[in-house]
Amino acid sequence: MRISVCGIACEKCPRLTRGTCPNGERGCTPKQNPFCKVCTCAFERGVRYCFECAEFPCEVTRLGPIQYDYCQYIAGKAG
Repeated sequence: MRISVCGIACEKCPRLTRGTCPNGERGCTPKQNPFCKVCTCAFERGVRYCFECAEFPCEVTRLGPIQYDYCQYIAGKAG
């Protein structure tokens, strides 16, 4: 199973299953990517997964396939 930079299993990602993943079948990894702000952000911050970042969840997180409220929950920042 591949885990993408956002933390979701690539095989379950709605973007990959619809064929709209900007990274194609490779899935998302931290790298400079003009088509994926999530990948670029992780690369620039030096993290493998978004949830490793001290600022997680952030506005860039909202661009990914996981609901922002869930990101807040797993980060322990849910209201």
